[in-house]
Amino acid sequence: MDKELLAVAGGSKPADVVISNGRIVNVYTGEIYDGGVAISGQTIAAVGDVDYCVGEGTKTIDAEGAFITPGFIDGHIHPESSDLAIRPFAEAVLKHGTTSIMTDLHEVGVVSGLEGIEAVIEENQATDLNLYFVVPSHVPFSPALETSGGSFNPSIIREALKRPDAVGISECVGPYVLADLPDLLESLDDVAGMKGMTAQGHLVDMKGADLNKCAAAGISTCHEALSADEIMDRARVGVHAMLRESSAARTLAQQLECIVGKDIDTSMMSIVTDDLHCCDLNETGHLDHHLKLALSCGLPFVKAIQMVTINAARAFELTDIGALAPGKRADINIVSGDTADDFGVVSVWSRGKQIVDHGKMLVHYETAQHDPCLLNTMTLLNPITPDSFKIAAPEGATRVKATCMDTLPWIPITQPREVELACVDGYVACDVDQDVLYIAQVERYGKNGNVGKAFMGGFHMTSGAIASSVGHDNHNIIVMGTNFEDMSIAVNHLVEIGGGQCLVDGGEIVECVEYPLCGLLSDLSCEELAAKKGALNAACAERGCIISIPFMFLSFICLAALPACAITDHGFINVLTLQIEDPIKGVVE
Repeated sequence: MDKELLAVAGGSKPADVVISNGRIVNVYTGEIYDGGVAISGQTIAAVGDVDYCVGEGTKTIDAEGAFITPGFIDGHIHPESSDLAIRPFAEAVLKHGTTSIMTDLHEVGVVSGLEGIEAVIEENQATDLNLYFVVPSHVPFSPALETSGGSFNPSIIREALKRPDAVGISECVGPYVLADLPDLLESLDDVAGMKGMTAQGHLVDMKGADLNKCAAAGISTCHEALSADEIMDRARVGVHAMLRESSAARTLAQQLECIVGKDIDTSMMSIVTDDLHCCDLNETGHLDHHLKLALSCGLPFVKAIQMVTINAARAFELTDIGALAPGKRADINIVSGDTADDFGVVSVWSRGKQIVDHGKMLVHYETAQHDPCLLNTMTLLNPITPDSFKIAAPEGATRVKATCMDTLPWIPITQPREVELACVDGYVACDVDQDVLYIAQVERYGKNGNVGKAFMGGFHMTSGAIASSVGHDNHNIIVMGTNFEDMSIAVNHLVEIGGGQCLVDGGEIVECVEYPLCGLLSDLSCEELAAKKGALNAACAERGCIISIPFMFLSFICLAALPACAITDHGFINVLTLQIEDPIKGVVE
């Protein structure tokens, strides 16, 4: 028992910090009332009338009538999608009032296994961001359809769940539950037998009997709903529904239609960011931006705050965070208003330490000395040349039918499109006029030298090639272009620099961003990286690309669990059948 905390709460000892003259947002009762918060060490000692906690040595903060809320909690986020190393990422989100995240660091695990994840978690220990580890439920994500650097099995998962920061397993794929995948069921049994552990779902398009089976298997959350109806479907069967607004899936406004103006209990719902581009993080913020969006859609202020605090904590069975109450951890925000027009994060405390004061960051984290397992992760088994990307034409053919996968412009979900393509010098040629480009994924762990090849639409690029060592959920090199020469130069350049993203046109490297950590992450600040990414994206737009964040979209095209088509190092994937298919469907002439 913390006797010092009890002494402060009981008034026999002064608090370390007292925030007064504020308006308490009570996420338990849904009330807002005048008061303050007293802090002892890392813990809240008293809430409400806390004048009695002020004494000699107490630091007093005048909230100036602003709202006092719990620190924000992101219940589902992949920090790697920001392309920031964990320390600059922590600085970026803490500035916006996010004091806790639940993450699997799955992308690092794909490249460097559990060893890599643990190295990143250790790096985060130097920050004030509270990281809860949701152990990846399977790596590789689609074992028969892709090659990864790291791997997880039930025994590795079982050991990882024993970590003190572990809160469950992540991304349990709905179709794998339906197929009774033995390894996944074994891990679900392990979770069910461990107090405080949860199973987070990846339940794309699940409904009816399929959704019921996933819930019966112990899946307790899902972040993959796209509509208001799907949000309600999940909440009604006891699956905590995470309303997502990510850089690649801007769905929060339509999902909120199930709540706004209706008498719906939102305790089984929270708001998450999932995958957030560093440019968005730099320009618009984090959960504070999502709160402003929710308020603009008509969500009541207290409900909105609950959906980024107490609701998220309860989804992970965490009782020490998410609320302003005695005995809870002192993660606290002062925010300026309760409408979309005047809402903003003013000041932030994490574990009783002030991080932000009137918008100014009070902390800075030095660049980490990285564990070797995070570095030098790019190895090609075979040389990559322009010929590496050619799809052979049927003998004697001059024109063929082929499948081109098109990305939707607002979310990287693909749809097949039948096209006719010319054959040139024994290979099938792309057709910029039809918006049909070459796309390929190159295995980069030195394991098999695979190069999967297909055709891509939806980007509308008219020249050059783009390549990235960020490719969910295997992080092999994904490359798309109008010609084989630029594609080859782009891939080889990324290998040479240890990973990153680049645009090549006419044989010249136009723009490039380096990611030396796992080929995924940069030690640059959010502001510095956003500037580089902005220049890279702008150069793509100059070449006709209509996707504002082409590299984030490109990274999802190799996700074999996202419908309807994908490209991995194994080849062109029909996600609906989980089969590798030939993109060439027949001879026209």
